[in-house]
Amino acid sequence: MTTPRARYPHRHLLGIEALERTEILSILDAAESFFDVSRRSVRKVPTLRGKTVINLFYEPSTRTRTSFELAGKRLSADVINISVSTSSAVKGETLLDTVKNLEAMCPDVLVLRHQASGAPHYVASRTKAAVVNAGDGTHEHPTQALLDAFTIRRRKGRLEGLVVAICGDVLHSRVARSNALLLRKMGATVRFAGPRTLLPPAAESLGAEVHDRLEPALEGADVVMMLRVQRERLAGTFLPSTREYSRKFGLNEARLALAAPDAIVMHPGPMNRGVEIDPLVADGSRSVILDQVEAGVAVRMAVLWMLATEAEGEPTAGA
Repeated sequence: MTTPRARYPHRHLLGIEALERTEILSILDAAESFFDVSRRSVRKVPTLRGKTVINLFYEPSTRTRTSFELAGKRLSADVINISVSTSSAVKGETLLDTVKNLEAMCPDVLVLRHQASGAPHYVASRTKAAVVNAGDGTHEHPTQALLDAFTIRRRKGRLEGLVVAICGDVLHSRVARSNALLLRKMGATVRFAGPRTLLPPAAESLGAEVHDRLEPALEGADVVMMLRVQRERLAGTFLPSTREYSRKFGLNEARLALAAPDAIVMHPGPMNRGVEIDPLVADGSRSVILDQVEAGVAVRMAVLWMLATEAEGEPTAGA
């Protein structure tokens, strides 16, 4: 298998906002080349042999952290996982000191998840390693948006011209922001829907239509993306109760019927079953939630490959 030459001129992947349409397509096309690796009997290619990837996570994660680890290992990189709960950060070490100590060990790529918006940008300006933003505060989650676009494109054959409804706790969602930026760049129409208290004040600046009811956002939509109610970020003023939220903004089969007949259902996870999404919908025939998880490995393989081989001409993805 030979992966097409990367057309990605950036040293880091910090967000979708800085990417051009052609650069997004390059990542998605490279991910297509890596997708089948995970379905082989031997799930490994030698592409990043001799490279080192460090996953530094200051927030809990299952899908993102695991898929970055698998992506690196399936590319034959040496992968080190560091959780803040077991690092020197619990002893008072600053983010910069942690990064500088890790940099002394000569990693090629640093994957960072942090609760502070802008943390990956801060680190990227202070390290020689390539930095991947794996989610920063309420700002962005670029690889989630890329894997969502990858999943949509595989199911729908295109992104341009589609109507995508992103519903729920938009205010606190870095996933919503990154997806809106990416999908708009690729020619899709984006609709936000949620309680007024969970819609960002400047949502229109992302080019999205904004609705404070679920039904008009779902009408004729090609893709319905439900967002997790982020209880850890919510105060009582945002949400009266999860029961009330589910009654007005939960996606059930009756509401899904408002979307296009071939609409697909997405969720970045983790799901609050019975709150933002009914289990019958989450596990139904129109759900591509597990497809998103599978796509995450391929997309993150593409991102690591592009960043780790940025200065090495035209690499190959292995035999």
